[in-house]
Amino acid sequence: MLKALPPLPFHRLPVASSKRRIRCSRMSTNPAPICPKFIPAEGGGNINSTSKFEGIRFSLVSYNILAQVYVRSALYPHSPSACLKWKNRSDAVLTVLKSFGADFLCLQELDNEDFYKGNMETEGYSSLYIQRSGQKRDGCGIFYKISCAELLVEDRIDYNELVNSIKDGSSCGDDQNNTLAGGNNDSDLKSGSWSKKDSRDHGDLNDPYVRLKRDCVGIMAAFRLKGPFDHVVIVATTHLYWDPELADVKLAQAKYLSSRLAEFRTQVSDRYDCVPSVIVAGDFNSVPGDKVYQYLTLRCPKSATLVECIEEHPIPLCSVHASTRGEPRFTNCTPDFTDTLDYIFFSPSDRIKPVSILELPDADSPSVVGCLPNYYHPSDHIPIGAEFEITKD
Repeated sequence: MLKALPPLPFHRLPVASSKRRIRCSRMSTNPAPICPKFIPAEGGGNINSTSKFEGIRFSLVSYNILAQVYVRSALYPHSPSACLKWKNRSDAVLTVLKSFGADFLCLQELDNEDFYKGNMETEGYSSLYIQRSGQKRDGCGIFYKISCAELLVEDRIDYNELVNSIKDGSSCGDDQNNTLAGGNNDSDLKSGSWSKKDSRDHGDLNDPYVRLKRDCVGIMAAFRLKGPFDHVVIVATTHLYWDPELADVKLAQAKYLSSRLAEFRTQVSDRYDCVPSVIVAGDFNSVPGDKVYQYLTLRCPKSATLVECIEEHPIPLCSVHASTRGEPRFTNCTPDFTDTLDYIFFSPSDRIKPVSILELPDADSPSVVGCLPNYYHPSDHIPIGAEFEITKD
């Protein structure tokens, strides 16, 4: 039975590393924010082609907009003080969001939700929102154009439920308990100077119950797309835990996300007699190639068979960018850390394909010199997006 859990949020802190750096200097002008456009996914094409397409086409953008509650000059000394003020940032974020004209917007670090909800309603959007637990005021949201999609059902994801899985002794819990007991074995992690917006939660991190309770959340919903034929798409967004020293926790969250998505897809399929497409977008606080990324994209160890991989992975996904032009060089850009943390994943099939993606700045682009946020980019992340085509059976 599908159920809506009470809104629950999470502690947000950015991943930071010295893996890749961009020259930082202060911006001296007050330019308008950059509003990227969609470009052909494969290159050389024309997204405005006059050739007739008889299927369904829709666009989706994912953006960690940087919650205002985390904006402090001490945390962003490289940023011009004026661009950190709420009035300037909120205006800039709205300008960027409205410029996409996207059918779906998946937002992370969404605070002042009523402000964005009211302003985006005038653009034809309705929205869903889940807030983090505790004292945090931000969360995740899905905005959708009512002219494009009809909401069928929604569900919430509270990663703190992983604690219950251990208490219940379920197979999922046993798997997580074994992972956690081994501590952090992710050899992909790099040591570095980690930028923290909050201190780590108090408690014994060797205790799985403490270690797993990170107050992270996600939200997913099924929509019937409006077009020449019926098609249901599941759109989900999430923000996984930030701490590189708790890579095992992030992997546990990714597995729980996959499991919940698979359950939701089965329930939607049974209730609406359909085979829904699945799109998952958000800030996964994981770089390409690490264990979270490998798990979500079904990149199993060489020793595992394909059957074992599929049994382990309830819902195989594919990265939009990896399947087209390659993962972005970065989606998060600060003085201590510049790398890719944000992704749009989709369930691959013969019916759905990405045909365009949102253009991205180069590492030496003037808009990122000085690092983010700045006047060009109101968040420390950049938006990513894709346009999909769905064909009839």
